[in-house]
Amino acid sequence: MSTPSSATSNGSKPEAIAERIRAAILEHRLAPGAKLTEAQLCEVFDVKRGPIRQALASLATERLVDLEPNRGAFVASPSLQEVHEVFEMRRIIELAVVERICAGHGPRRLKNIGSMIGRERKAFETRDFSAWIRLSGEFHTELASLTGNTVLCDCLNGLVARSTLISALYESLGRSPCSFEDHEAILAALDAGDATEAAALMSRHLQSVELKMLDRPARGAAELHEVFGARPGKTSAA
Repeated sequence: MSTPSSATSNGSKPEAIAERIRAAILEHRLAPGAKLTEAQLCEVFDVKRGPIRQALASLATERLVDLEPNRGAFVASPSLQEVHEVFEMRRIIELAVVERICAGHGPRRLKNIGSMIGRERKAFETRDFSAWIRLSGEFHTELASLTGNTVLCDCLNGLVARSTLISALYESLGRSPCSFEDHEAILAALDAGDATEAAALMSRHLQSVELKMLDRPARGAAELHEVFGARPGKTSAA
């Protein structure tokens, strides 16, 4: 069993810090353009600047964070051009995913996907928007995992993460452009082994998601202590 000190230590590692910041971005608790002030993050995670900078650098490689010289770190703000490029790539990859599943890759695991959609619907009905947003993305990444192609999965994971960030910028607050009803229809076609129908439904679904992402101003301010549920206190940053 881990001791309290070891749990604190593990939570202070750059990877753990990056994961918490990533979750806050993907669950729309940190909006595009929000400034990620190193001093505040040091207080929040009770670490020095080194682990914070490593975590931010890791998130920058995922294009979730922008590092700007002499200005600091900000949650990335994707452009409309990037919206089109991301969804162009998603259509290419996800149509290949449904074709591979219908060709016999992972059909016995579709029941697990159905359970996920059920949780997605429940999250919507209970207004648990953070869980709803997360599960709507996981529907797509879990389908990809059924193909067994790890390179494909890595590519789609990154694209879905960027799509979630884009929806934070272009969608109204408290909404997700990804419909669990569409997911149910896609799953039914996959379960029936109808590759043509599944591909058509997936294509229409992704096009609908893209079109829902209408331009709106990003919110640039964020109180990081509130986002991460931490109280301001003495920082260990030097």
